[in-house]
Amino acid sequence: MNKLNLENTLKPRFAIALALTTLATGFLAAACGNTSGGNTTASTQGGGGAAADENTVKIVSSLPMTGASLGQSQTIVNGIQQALDETESKACDGKITIQFEQYDDATAAAGKWEPAAVTANANKAVADKSVVTFIGHYNSGAAKLSIPILNQADLAMVSPANTYPGLTKPGTGEANEPNVYYPNGKRNYARVVPADDLQGNVAANWAQSLGVKRVYILDDQELYGKGIADIFEATAKKLGIEVLGHEGIDPKAPDYKSVMTKIKALNPDMVYFGGIIDNNAAQLVKDMRGVGMTPEQVKFMGPDGILVQDFVDAAGPTADGVYATFGGIPPTALTGKGKEWYESYKKKFNAEPEVYAAYGYESGKVAINAINQVCKNDRAAIRDAVMATKDFPGLLGTWSFDENGDTTIKKLSGSQVKDGKFEYVTTLEAK
Repeated sequence: MNKLNLENTLKPRFAIALALTTLATGFLAAACGNTSGGNTTASTQGGGGAAADENTVKIVSSLPMTGASLGQSQTIVNGIQQALDETESKACDGKITIQFEQYDDATAAAGKWEPAAVTANANKAVADKSVVTFIGHYNSGAAKLSIPILNQADLAMVSPANTYPGLTKPGTGEANEPNVYYPNGKRNYARVVPADDLQGNVAANWAQSLGVKRVYILDDQELYGKGIADIFEATAKKLGIEVLGHEGIDPKAPDYKSVMTKIKALNPDMVYFGGIIDNNAAQLVKDMRGVGMTPEQVKFMGPDGILVQDFVDAAGPTADGVYATFGGIPPTALTGKGKEWYESYKKKFNAEPEVYAAYGYESGKVAINAINQVCKNDRAAIRDAVMATKDFPGLLGTWSFDENGDTTIKKLSGSQVKDGKFEYVTTLEAK
């Protein structure tokens, strides 16, 4: 969020993930070789045991800090750090010190998030008794593995980026979703971004407004990519858009000339790709344009998994005109408190934030707010405080978590590549 079909491998990995929670603390510490403690704001503790100081708690993040998603993940981490710096990493009138540690859920070998790193990070967080909030993941497939591990430990999980609907609500994936992810019967996972049942919907409606009548759909066969592509397809059909085909790609293929030649012969108005930059999204665009499907003839659209500058840089000139949706509002389009945050971010980090940076900040503020309500190292109480977040004065306005852990914010947006970068085009709303 190695070619991975999480839909077909969930059960064995889910069982393994749950089994790991029962292993001894010594093994848990050893199992974390794929994690990274870089950019911590305080010294880190060994796994297991009670917190070194009852007045010290820890927030951890687990994001892909290796591979193509690094740029996006780093700005999420920056947003979390920004939220902590505003309070000088203190809570409860200075009585509680908040440490921050970042984990890497990706590996160099995979070039993106990797299941073993994901479960190791979740178990590391569980074993470290000072950890009271887990911020992650960037990829929905990773969240699918972590949620049940953290759930059994009453550890709150706040996501700045997961958008697969089945993590919180039924009707979009397997029949046992989402309850299968919450073995202790209590919800511990919430997200500050709208889910893909909204994003896939607005993408199809936006495509129709752009004049699209015939579309070919591709996906990267991951939980997030296939899920949003399926929702796009269902909505497109309801709107009367002809779906010429839908297939999964091999993310490690050297090129996609043959599939693009096949698609070109069907005379589509658009190619829609459900997936992430890590899974060869830029190569798809290169080969699409390479076989003669020009931006004027055939549009290319994807979800927020490609809405990063690294995608534009990798695709080069062929990225011109590419459309992308986002389950929120990009930093440059924020107003009021959001605009103040945007200017503060640029000044602090001397760089433009990627689209999820604001949601990293928002996740950090939610965690700090919950700690301020509890004022002690009590995972269950902090989890309950996170899930009960209501009327929160955030960057996008005042919002709440609903009974599923989903944000009540429904604003989404569309962007397009112009002059070598994504530019905000319009605000989108689900119909």
